[in-house]
Amino acid sequence: MSSPPSYPGIRISGCRALGAEGSSNAESLDRLLPPVGTGHSPRKRTTSQCKSEPPLLRTSKRTIYTAGRPPWYNEHGTQSKEAFAIGLGGGSASGKTTVARMIIEALDVPWVVLLSMDSFYKVLTEQQQEQAAHNNFNFDHPDAFDFDLIISTLKKLKQGKSVKVPVYDFTTHSRKRDWKTLYGANVIIFEGIMAFADKTLLEGLVPVSPCRLLASSRSLAHRLHQLLDMKIFVDTDSDIRLVRRLRRDISERGRDIEGVIKQYNKFVKPSFDQYIQPTMRLADIVVPRGSGNTVAIDLIVQHVHSQLEERKLRWDMAALASAHQCHPLPQTLSVLKSTPQVRGMHTIIRDKETSRDEFIFYSKRLMRLLIEHALSFLPFQDCVVRTPQGQDYAGKCYAGKQITGVSILRAGETMEPALRAVCKDVRIGTILIQTNQLTGEPELHYLRLPKDISDDHVILMDCTVSTGAAAMMAVRVLLDHDVPEDKIFLLSLLMAEMGVHSVAYAFPRVRIITTAVDKRVNDLFRIIPGIGNFGDRYFGTDAVPDGSDEEEVAYTG
Repeated sequence: MSSPPSYPGIRISGCRALGAEGSSNAESLDRLLPPVGTGHSPRKRTTSQCKSEPPLLRTSKRTIYTAGRPPWYNEHGTQSKEAFAIGLGGGSASGKTTVARMIIEALDVPWVVLLSMDSFYKVLTEQQQEQAAHNNFNFDHPDAFDFDLIISTLKKLKQGKSVKVPVYDFTTHSRKRDWKTLYGANVIIFEGIMAFADKTLLEGLVPVSPCRLLASSRSLAHRLHQLLDMKIFVDTDSDIRLVRRLRRDISERGRDIEGVIKQYNKFVKPSFDQYIQPTMRLADIVVPRGSGNTVAIDLIVQHVHSQLEERKLRWDMAALASAHQCHPLPQTLSVLKSTPQVRGMHTIIRDKETSRDEFIFYSKRLMRLLIEHALSFLPFQDCVVRTPQGQDYAGKCYAGKQITGVSILRAGETMEPALRAVCKDVRIGTILIQTNQLTGEPELHYLRLPKDISDDHVILMDCTVSTGAAAMMAVRVLLDHDVPEDKIFLLSLLMAEMGVHSVAYAFPRVRIITTAVDKRVNDLFRIIPGIGNFGDRYFGTDAVPDGSDEEEVAYTG
């Protein structure tokens, strides 16, 4: 992988201090602090990126997804481009999160990841917990952060892989039991007080000779270029940062004013001077006044736009269509034997005059046969049981841990009852993949998978597969959750040869199982002769007019 380009550091100049103009551009200390005589605020449970919060950033114009991702994979199932990663550093309460949100909104990209360094505080020992309860633990020291986890998380996000991120509770100073799942995206913004450095290199930033400090900074900058494509330092006046920290810790984290000031004087300010401020020289851009500096934010957005244009990814449907013409069907494909009964059921569900009731009835029969057929490919081992007559019977038993079904919404969920009917206590997950109408790319919008799915055999269900784009992304999601490729079974009532070849070429160890394979896909990516829009026919919804093909591409492509 080539190293990202370096950027000449620039400083966006502007007013920095609370001087004569402080009353006009900064909050008043007296106005923001809670009255001293009101007593302590009630303690509230607060978390960093709490799991209950939806992974969305809603603006006045649109909704931006902050925990999803576009495919980041080409028609071969391999990674195309890495995400653009921005590091956003600065002192505590300097306005980093606000600046990050302003950048996200101005970028006008649908998929971002906003990753907070606050999520990566280490688990405290009992002694450290006691110190934290009395404001005697330094949360602004490099030792407070799990830098190994930070670096591994950023690497995976840059590669488009899923990651588990801790959820930190600032009231109890501990990680919550449930972690959240994030994906890579067009843009990753990593914000935190030490967003530019890891622990080892930060140790070189203690007060030393200027030459040694400069050497440490250069070494650090070289390492960071491997992860961060752009580094921004938010430089906010210390008085403003103190006011904001007082307001936040008292109103949101249940602290008292004396404790906040004690912690600030003892830990926050010294750590800023010793560890955080020296990293300013590593920044590509320094932004004074934070979110108030719209000129700086506009310049940042322009630069990121130019970088995204160079990394632009378009899902190549033409490549999918032509990559494997005239090739024999892959050996990983298994088609249900076309008996007169099976062919008769296909005749009924393919007939455009078939009523909805009959369409549902015969589709369910085919689904049941398809799943029974698929189960024969699971691993079995020899076993002996004793019959009621007292005799031994040499039989077979399932050799895996358990079976999980995952349906690609919406048509795929119609196969869930058939799976439940033949697999007792099967676990079910769901994936929603829709096509971006502007780019033609399949995009992940919703995901719910059972825990520890990596140990299971997974039956991935979608009723029709035409181009294979949605199926490929669903397989990619399962692989990102550490499901072995040879434990994934893609089941579909009807597939096009194009979709079969696309999935098999990208993922040669995935077992593909269907009841029939049709030869062609038309210009609208509908299977020919096909079955029509399965979701509309099954659920009785209005068909999408010809030319838009919204339902077919969005859910079953």
